[in-house]
Amino acid sequence: MPESYGVYLRAMQPADADAVLKIYTEGIATGQATFEAEVPDWEKWNSGHLPQCRWVAEKQNTILGWAALSQVSPRKVYSGVAEVSIYVSGTSQNKGIGSILLEHLIRSSEDSGFWTLQAQIFPENKISIHLHEKHGFCKNGTRKQLALMTYGPRTGEWRDVVLMERRSTKAGI
Repeated sequence: MPESYGVYLRAMQPADADAVLKIYTEGIATGQATFEAEVPDWEKWNSGHLPQCRWVAEKQNTILGWAALSQVSPRKVYSGVAEVSIYVSGTSQNKGIGSILLEHLIRSSEDSGFWTLQAQIFPENKISIHLHEKHGFCKNGTRKQLALMTYGPRTGEWRDVVLMERRSTKAGI
């Protein structure tokens, strides 16, 4: 259980569901973190994320953020490619929590045999783009008007997504 600035990282447990979904709810409310309009129940969230490489950042028994991976394709040739999700509670942002989570997620993903991590980030989410660049992700381009927002102040707006990618240094690519 690594510690940094009093923040402990540990594997996510089913008992963390409420805290994880609460932080996800905050991310949805910003309109800058995801195209999702509604928070799924735990069963749906759980089935959409890989069982390995799930982490929470915790301080004084309070979960401050979480990171997890999603499979990008069921095809065997993509078995080492995953999409990154990192969410930090509103009260814990700009305190290095995202960086701690992403660094650990990268290490654990490489230990689990992943050779490529992907992220799709709204261009307006400059903090997330900077975080990913800081940890070795490169911009691969922008998908223009990828999806239509269906909630919040941006309802009816087509949104672009910056594609980012990080190749494992362990994979020999």
